[in-house]
Parts: sequence; structure tokens; C-alpha cells
Amino acid sequence: MITSREEYKAYLEQDRIALGEKRSFPLPFDVIWRFERLLRKAEFYRNCHRTPFGKLYSYWLHYRVHGFGQKFGFSIPLNVFGPGLSIAHVGTIVVNGNARVGKNCRIQECTTIGATNGSGDAPVLGDNVFLGSGARVIGKVSVADDVAIGANAVVVHDVPTPGITVAGVPARQVSSHDSHANLNPMLAEHGLL
Repeated sequence: MITSREEYKAYLEQDRIALGEKRSFPLPFDVIWRFERLLRKAEFYRNCHRTPFGKLYSYWLHYRVHGFGQKFGFSIPLNVFGPGLSIAHVGTIVVNGNARVGKNCRIQECTTIGATNGSGDAPVLGDNVFLGSGARVIGKVSVADDVAIGANAVVVHDVPTPGITVAGVPARQVSSHDSHANLNPMLAEHGLL
């Protein structure tokens, strides 16, 4: 969670690296990068600015994040993802507000990180987790660091072993390969993996 201006800048930089962007700022057609920057700005204002103007601006930013998300299919609440978020494609992504995801998460389209039956119990994902297209992580489950979740997998039980690949319905270990091959190589080049 962003708690200072320095952390805010660090989150922006790690997100840029995780997306594989070499420029300093997104172009108008870089909708994913623009969304992530807006998300981080809203988190910064929500967590760090307690003045009346800061709170008002925070609500405005949250409104913009919601509208941007609706336009491109992202339902991602504030303060869920650690630094290094990498959304691979525009498309439906639904995340529960009670979920917690570590650094360097790469998430594909049509994925869900959610609770079950309206409960507040949501998943906790470790660092360097990859979620393939159509993956679902549902309920009060925890996923260890460096885990790759395959396309269309449904994770409903804990994945306590780090550095493996799970797939299937329900998800089970299918490989001892970690998620690093699915993350942007620039993270390793910058020593962030």
C-alpha cells in the first residue's frame, strides 16, 4: 500500500518496468499504462492526503478509475496490488477489494480474483504471480510466491509451494516451473525479481 510520495514514485516506476515500457510517460493509446498510473495516483491520494481538498480529489480520482475501468473491462479496486502490476491485455478483469496481491503480478484478460457467496474472504497472492487467460482464484485461499496459474485454471485451495505451475479445474500442480518466464524480462534486468 502506498504510504508516501516516494513509494508512489517507486510503484509507478516498477509498474512501468513490469509493463516493459521504455518511455517515461504513456502515449494516448497506451490505455493499460494510463489506467495503472491513474490507479496508483488514486491510491496515493486516498492513503496520503487527509486534507479536505485531498479527500475531495481522492474521490474524483476514484470516480475516474471506476469510469476508465468500466470502459476497458477492469474492475480493480484501490490498494489491492503491490508494485509491478502488469495487465497484459484490455479485457475483463474482476478483483475483490479484500484481495491482497504481492509485487510483480502479471494478469491476463478474463481473470477473476474474488470471494465466494458474498463473503469477505478473498485470496492472498504472493510476489511474482502470473495469472493466465481466464484464470479464477476464488475464496479464502493463499498462493505462494513465484506461482504460475495456467489459462482457465480455477484455484479454490491453497497453493503453498512456491515456484510451481498449477492448472486445471480445480487447479493442481502440473509443473515445477516458476512464473518468471511469464513476467517481463526487464524486471530481472533491474533486479526486481
